[in-house]
Amino acid sequence: MGLMFYFYVVLVFINLSTLPSFNQAKFMEKAASNSTTNEWTLGTVRDSLIRQEDTIIFGLIERAKFPMNSVVYDQSFARIPGFGGSLVQYIVQETEALHAKLGRYESPEEHPFSDNLPPSLIRSHNYSQFLHPAANNININKKIWDIYFNQLLPLFTVEGEDGNYASTAASDLECLQALSRRIHYGKFVAEVKYRDAPKDYGHAIQAQDRDALMKLLTFKSVEEMVKKRVEKKAMLFGQEVSLENGGSKGKYKVDPSLVSRLYGEWVMPLTKLVQVEYLLRRLD
Repeated sequence: MGLMFYFYVVLVFINLSTLPSFNQAKFMEKAASNSTTNEWTLGTVRDSLIRQEDTIIFGLIERAKFPMNSVVYDQSFARIPGFGGSLVQYIVQETEALHAKLGRYESPEEHPFSDNLPPSLIRSHNYSQFLHPAANNININKKIWDIYFNQLLPLFTVEGEDGNYASTAASDLECLQALSRRIHYGKFVAEVKYRDAPKDYGHAIQAQDRDALMKLLTFKSVEEMVKKRVEKKAMLFGQEVSLENGGSKGKYKVDPSLVSRLYGEWVMPLTKLVQVEYLLRRLD
């Protein structure tokens, strides 16, 4: 009973801490209102992707504060009545259920990891219908989940336990949400590119030619630039600061080369996968 009460209290705290403050909410409301009138362009989409790099890197840094805490992912550890999953699965499901009630997933930029979420209890915002309706059917979060826990997480956390299980799971959720938002933003990238060159993309779409679409979407020089930029950001954001001369040189909270690898092997390829899936449905 004591353990369950602890998890409940921590979960409530996590949910409250992830909700925006009043001023943040007003800012978000204003920004959302502006989005209904301002058309997306390649420039605005690129700016958003660059800002999302910061969120992802800071999320990795926050998660790296904790060791692996592998019991968080053990279904036999939590033993939550009426729930058969792990602690991280429980926190993700309950947090997303609360956010769904508050309308988070009404936004075309947000994609939940959980199924069968409750409907929003608040009046839905009139989001701009910039994307084709087929965008609603594209969600690759299962793939993102698998890559994060089975490939990425072991690369930047150390083995061990420190007891901060709920905080660890909350950090995992922050990373998952940031990665999901960045990768699914490929829908907006694809729509902007299609509108800029409808004939070029139209032929490949009509032929349902995945390879041709992937070729149109791939710019190796740009991808290399992104990998270098996120690596440099990881150096700046994650450096260990010391007052001693040379005390922090070469020490980082998260290996910058790993962030570059994350983008090169997973983030950008998955983003292009989303773009291709979206474009294949663009003329439906």
